[in-house]
Amino acid sequence: MGPVVKILRLRPDEDADIPLPRYMTPDSAGMDICAAVREDTVLDKGTIALLPTGLALALPRGYEAQVRPRSGLAVKYGIGLINAPGTIDADYRGEVMIALVNLGPSAYTVRRGDRIAQVVIQRVEQARLEQVPALDVTERNSGGFGHTGR
Repeated sequence: MGPVVKILRLRPDEDADIPLPRYMTPDSAGMDICAAVREDTVLDKGTIALLPTGLALALPRGYEAQVRPRSGLAVKYGIGLINAPGTIDADYRGEVMIALVNLGPSAYTVRRGDRIAQVVIQRVEQARLEQVPALDVTERNSGGFGHTGR
């Protein structure tokens, strides 16, 4: 069983109709999260909108919530996240906001309660940095983008 994530409805009376994030199948990695927009929000092609969820999270220390696009919205309409994946840190207590971008060929309308992203809870570790005078040599070494071919 996974960690316990505490969730708070920031506007419980106003947003009681918005479903809480939920796994849509028994083996889903991510929970779908819904838009708590007050009215239909049109994303013209090429535009970005920061959409409310009406929710705040308290993650256990050592965990993050990754906000990822929903594949169906991406493939069908070109709707993604401008900062995918977004990270919600364990010490953040503000409203979860979703930064959607419309990369599709036409305008897209987000309606109240629409599933607009998914949230994956992941364990994370903080690394210690050690400054050194040189790095070890590898077969790849400094080969960057496309260095292995197509």
